[in-house]
Amino acid sequence: MTVSKKNILPLPSLKNILAFIEVANTGSLNSAAENLNVTASAVSHQIAALESFLGKKLFTRSGKGVVLTLTGEIYLKEIAGPLTLIGRATEKAIHDIHHEHLRIHSSPSFGLLWLMKRLDKFRQAHPDIQLNLTCSYENLQFARDNLDIDIRHGLAEWPTLNVKTIKNEKMVVLASPEYLARNPITHPEQLVVNELINSEITLIGWDVWFSWHGVEYKNKNFVFSFDRSYMSFEAACMNMGFILESDLLAQEYIQAGKLKPVFDDSFAMPVSAHHLVFPHASEKKEKMQRFLGWLEHELQASGFHL
Repeated sequence: MTVSKKNILPLPSLKNILAFIEVANTGSLNSAAENLNVTASAVSHQIAALESFLGKKLFTRSGKGVVLTLTGEIYLKEIAGPLTLIGRATEKAIHDIHHEHLRIHSSPSFGLLWLMKRLDKFRQAHPDIQLNLTCSYENLQFARDNLDIDIRHGLAEWPTLNVKTIKNEKMVVLASPEYLARNPITHPEQLVVNELINSEITLIGWDVWFSWHGVEYKNKNFVFSFDRSYMSFEAACMNMGFILESDLLAQEYIQAGKLKPVFDDSFAMPVSAHHLVFPHASEKKEKMQRFLGWLEHELQASGFHL
């Protein structure tokens, strides 16, 4: 962006402006000089230069020092706001405040069950980057919504964007240890007559999972049906039934002993349900490279990768 010289209004010296503000605030040339670390004579010359530039008197002398004229009072009030804006803009330029914010949008269950539990690790490793996380199934736009990265759930159908899919994710059957002890299961066929909890938004539902394992399944009524996976997890923890969910999202529950897989890995069904989505140009940004590198490390530690 360039500024046309035709649009530039007459601007006095910034040194003269600072001297004027200091004298106005202290009411004394000597005090202003001390605060500015210059001589009183230098301050007097700067005030004289500003008055000459404006063609107006800004101060009158009194027995106690100097007092603002009416013009001086109005001028001080008028320049205070713009100087504050200049100060804020300068601070932004020095600290690159916009760059330090990484704005992430995530599907609710991934954001709550996997990402949020690890965010403090990122903060500890990268204290200069402030994360802003929002979770929803809204169709957001990167420019309009000031978004850096979107972690989406679904089919990878975004040809104009950079898409990194989380790999090695599987759908597994889970239940609480107490519920499983009361309802022992050794084969998928046994699940058909048991209490099943349905997650409406998963890519692989019970019908697909049963078909994958060659089990006849016809429109079974579920004991509960939820539109958020984290609700299904909590219901299973409350001994309400069996769930079919992502092992990526289930990690914390399994490690805490709240849930356990009903079958071994031979009954798990692979799925590619979670994707990191962002504009191609964004990958070159340092904050993005650092976040993606950190996320890859965390995924690998959990048995997944990009």
